[in-house]
Amino acid sequence: MAVSLLAREISDLCLGKPALRSLSLTTTITEVLFALKNSDDNFLSVWSCEHTAKTNKDYRGNCEEDGCDVGECKCVGKVSMVDVICYLCKDENLLSPSDALKTPVSVLLPEIPGMVVHVEPTSSLLDAIDLILQGAKNLVVPIKTRYSSSSRRKQHQKLSITSPTIHNGREFCWLTQEDIIRFFLGSIGLFAPLPALSIDTLGIISTDYLTIDYHSPAISELEAISGSLADENSVAVIDSDGILIGELSPFTLACCDESVAAAITTLSSGDLMAYIDCGGPPEDLVNLVMTRLKGRGLQVMLQEFTNSSCYSTTSSCHSQSSSSSSDEESGSSTPVSALQRPGKYSRSMSYSARMVRRAEAIVCHPKSSLVAVMIQAIAHRLNYVWVIEDDCSLVGIVRFCDVLKVFRESIEDMA
Repeated sequence: MAVSLLAREISDLCLGKPALRSLSLTTTITEVLFALKNSDDNFLSVWSCEHTAKTNKDYRGNCEEDGCDVGECKCVGKVSMVDVICYLCKDENLLSPSDALKTPVSVLLPEIPGMVVHVEPTSSLLDAIDLILQGAKNLVVPIKTRYSSSSRRKQHQKLSITSPTIHNGREFCWLTQEDIIRFFLGSIGLFAPLPALSIDTLGIISTDYLTIDYHSPAISELEAISGSLADENSVAVIDSDGILIGELSPFTLACCDESVAAAITTLSSGDLMAYIDCGGPPEDLVNLVMTRLKGRGLQVMLQEFTNSSCYSTTSSCHSQSSSSSSDEESGSSTPVSALQRPGKYSRSMSYSARMVRRAEAIVCHPKSSLVAVMIQAIAHRLNYVWVIEDDCSLVGIVRFCDVLKVFRESIEDMA
């Protein structure tokens, strides 16, 4: 059993995965917004690429096989709508959000080394797990795709703000914690009786998590929200008795648009949960945001938020009933500001067809089995599950990285 797992290469887990859509380090945040709103992905990769044409007269290689440019092409991070929202909430950007949108995407990248790591497709599964346990959130794996010179020219002609990163005939894909957990779930029988043990027995319930009081201003925990995005978990919203009410999840915020920055700036954590919940914000909260923006003298943000709200009021019903093809026709020519919709933003597919997240927290019990928690997290596309007692008091959190550590130790024992 251990031999078959040890023999697995990373490439085995990358079969069928789509190529990464990339952004350049010089891309502005305005362009990032447009790219996110016209992409089916919540995250886009950011690349630093320095290509130079081959001019050596002695070069006798085959351009169709080797590629006709040389240089380093490296993924340096990833960005989502949450990065943009948190950036707009900073004090220096509240007075002039339009100026903030002109800055390059590099300002959104966290200064945490090792979050994105390049690996070769021949690397072992254990190597991938070790990198994740050391702090890597995404592994960048080359896809063995070859392009002819004619197809390469066509590809460059079609380049947009986001395009697949091609370097010497290769594209790249993400390998995430979720991918590895899914793999182990498919081979769960090999680890018996481990999967049936409770998370309490395995000791993987972490008490190192972020919380915010239900009535506290959401802006007071902006750093926590940003940190939870980097750690791929969430911020628990609790009451004075430690009862879990809900969460402020980056995965929910990633389905919102940049106007949510105004809500974070003005609302309490409890109100923000209702604002970003599936279905769009209640009208009374939208009016409350406008009133508080005006009271704080944030006229520019108020104007942009009002424009966004007006667009939603006049066209939200139409946008939900229109076909996806009409969305695509208008998407390429519509300005970024016109694409805004409070609470949620439009993508190339219809709103109802996309998977969106509620502010309701996904929970389990300390006696829940390991395999049950894995299935629960995978079903909701999360990297974590909150752990509560019968009275809904918060006990802790189970993260994928802790689950991977258990499987890593189990493989060593089997070997």
